[in-house]
Formats: sequence, structure tokens, C-alpha cells
Amino acid sequence: MGAVSFSNDVRSAFRRGETDAVVRMSEAEIARARAAGDPAGEVEAVYSLARVAIRRGDLAGSADLARQALAVAVASGDRRLEERPRHVLAGVTRMSGDLLGAEVLYRESMALNEELGQPAAVNSELHNLAFCELGLGRLDSARAMFTTSREAVFANGWDDFVPYVCVAGAALASAEGDQARAALLLAVTDAAFAALGQVPDPDDSAELAAVRAAAVSALGEADFASAYAKGQALSPRDAF
Repeated sequence: MGAVSFSNDVRSAFRRGETDAVVRMSEAEIARARAAGDPAGEVEAVYSLARVAIRRGDLAGSADLARQALAVAVASGDRRLEERPRHVLAGVTRMSGDLLGAEVLYRESMALNEELGQPAAVNSELHNLAFCELGLGRLDSARAMFTTSREAVFANGWDDFVPYVCVAGAALASAEGDQARAALLLAVTDAAFAALGQVPDPDDSAELAAVRAAAVSALGEADFASAYAKGQALSPRDAF
């Protein structure tokens, strides 16, 4: 399996939630890539194991794997290979609670993606940076960043990112105290992921769980269910 084919297959498996398959594929690819002297394949495979570690709640293990992948990428001299490991390191830092440190890493990742001419990835990291701002209580800044990111997603037809736009909307509504809208947007989010046959990334799963808990606590089970049902009738574009 070549690096490009492996990358497509393993990322699809991860998005579908097929964690065991990702591990098997990644371990096989690491062996192949090292034997073949293929740093791109090795970086992608180790990065994939880092994502699995996050999904399993092992943030320290994920950070170690991401650093391994980044070391291989830097040694290769190919800046493109640094992008995914740097993204994971920023995400792990954010999930560990070091939001200021994560902001630095996300901005560095955005700069790299700008250098590489990858506007969709720049926008993705802007979305993640906005979550740091949200966690730091900077609602105006977070709202502006989420709006910029969402508008770019819809304008450019980046359909794979639409569910994450919905995650952001639900989290922002929750932070603003509008728990009924948060519950509505949870339904929109769940439907958006289902439409793509995907599950949320680990950091987004954590955000959604927190939003759901806050909404149920504030609204009660019955009112939460009512708001959620209204969201099931909306498309993402309608919801925003």
C-alpha cells in the first residue's frame, strides 16, 4: 500500500469510528514504510496511531506519538509532512487544558498551512483556535472566528467540515447560555455527521458531551428532547 492510498483509507476508517482497523492498518504501514524508506507513509501511520490514542483517552501517549511523527517529518526535509503531527500536538495541548499553549501551536499550524497553500486546513485550525478562545472566556473573539470559519466552509463547499461548523455553533450557544439553541444544534450536528457516515473527532466529541450535559441540566430531559426534535428538521444551512 502506498502512502497516498494508505492515507485515504486510514483517514476514512478513523472517521467511521473503526479504531481497531486503524491500528492494524497503521502498524502494517509503519513496518512497510520503514523498510521502504518512505517517511510520508511512516508519518501518516504514526499520526493515525496518535489520533487513536486521543480517542482512547491517552493524551500523553498521543503527544509522544505525534512528536515521533514530527521528528520523522522534520528529518525528511519535507515541510508538508509536518502538518498533521503539528495539528495533533495542538489538539492534545488543548484537550489537556493548556489553552494558551494550544493557541500558540494552532497559530504555528495555520502559518505552516498558509505556507503550503492549504486554505481548508488554515480554516480548520482557525476553527480550533476559536475553541481555545471560547474556553478562555473570550466570547466575542470566539464568535468572530467561528463566523469566519463557517462562512468559508459554506462558500467553498467544504462539505466534510460542515459537521464541525455545527459543533462550533452548539458550543457557542451553550457558552452564551442559550441552552435551547444548543440542544437544537446538537441534533443538527448529529445528523450532519450521520449524513457523512462519520463520527466526531475526539476533541469535538468532548465538546459535544459537555454541551449536551449543560443543556440537559438547564432544560430538563423533556425540554431538551423538544428542542432536539426541532433541530432534527433543520439542515445545517437552515440552522445558521
